[in-house]
Amino acid sequence: MANSLDLPGRPEETRVVVAMSGGVDSSVVAALLAREGYDVVGVTLQLYDHGEATHRKGACCAGQDILDARRVAETIGIPHYVLDYEDRFQREVIDRFAESYLAGETPVPCASCNQSVKFSDLLGTARSLGAAALATGHYVTSAPLPSGRRGLFRPVDLDRDQSYFLYATTQDQLDFLRFPLGGVGKAETREIARRLGLAVADKHDSQDICFVPSGRYADVIERLKPDAVEPGEIVHLDGRVLGGHDGIIHFTVGQRRGIGVSIGEPLYVVDLDAARRRVIVGPRDALMTRRLHLRDVNWLGDSPLAALGPEGIEVWARVRSTRAPQPARLFVDGGWVQVELVEGEHGVAPGQAAVFYEGPGASTRVLGGGTIARVERPAMPTAGESTGAAAAAAE
Repeated sequence: MANSLDLPGRPEETRVVVAMSGGVDSSVVAALLAREGYDVVGVTLQLYDHGEATHRKGACCAGQDILDARRVAETIGIPHYVLDYEDRFQREVIDRFAESYLAGETPVPCASCNQSVKFSDLLGTARSLGAAALATGHYVTSAPLPSGRRGLFRPVDLDRDQSYFLYATTQDQLDFLRFPLGGVGKAETREIARRLGLAVADKHDSQDICFVPSGRYADVIERLKPDAVEPGEIVHLDGRVLGGHDGIIHFTVGQRRGIGVSIGEPLYVVDLDAARRRVIVGPRDALMTRRLHLRDVNWLGDSPLAALGPEGIEVWARVRSTRAPQPARLFVDGGWVQVELVEGEHGVAPGQAAVFYEGPGASTRVLGGGTIARVERPAMPTAGESTGAAAAAAE
């Protein structure tokens, strides 16, 4: 591993809990720390019905993954515990995911899981076991700052960067967490696993949303909230009613294919008006966004967030995990934490995360992030034809 755990004391006198998902990354972390002499304890969270996921590729924290984590623990000779967090995961992640979609948003459940389950409850468990740190297989890193606290940084391998999903990690959590894989790439991790004889060396990576086995979010939401999915209208930005739909959960902002209506020109989903059950469509230009209003902001910068004021600071921002950071300005005005994207972005939706960085490259510091509550689009209707999730969030 490229970076130290930065823990006082000798490894053999230092307990470290490793969050073992059953995948290759966390397995390598546990194996390497054990080889370094740390008193390693592996913990796996059972987050949803393990029976349904036993034979599914890309699952996480269920079924075969629990068995794989246990087998790795036996191979490297460390104790391993499985904790049943199904009820907590259902309440804090799955139910909130469904409610957010029904409100016309596009949520990021992996960030919610890290915030409310993995780095909250599991961290507490690690402390109760007498651990000096909780280590995970995420591809990010942390390092001491001049203040004595720890900072969160992007990894050296930007193709594996998971910082977008970890923006909500609080400072207290960050001080206790360690991310040993931030200095290596995925190929090197798999090679280490092979060298150590771990059976999961060539195992598939887990998919982004572990509890959506089909990849169709609407199926999960209809099962969880069958009475909440109602039909409505598909309406053009100019006010024309173009057709009907079976529920706004079948649409996402920025969607082009499968809208179900045609007027001889390309149409995109521009907004979802949950209150009126309307899907608002229009040309691609209407999707351009430059200013975002945020809620539930987690700030990891050195100065207080409120001190930014309306002038703000220059940052680099990401509004999707698959996009590179772009130049932006972060400021506080009118009671809102806001981000102004210098180059703009198409298809940004409420519910997504906006994450801030000091720079665009590898190993740059993560300054925090928040949930997008309101999106300003210059082409949005002004006569009350569509309030949408964005306007509703501002009320």
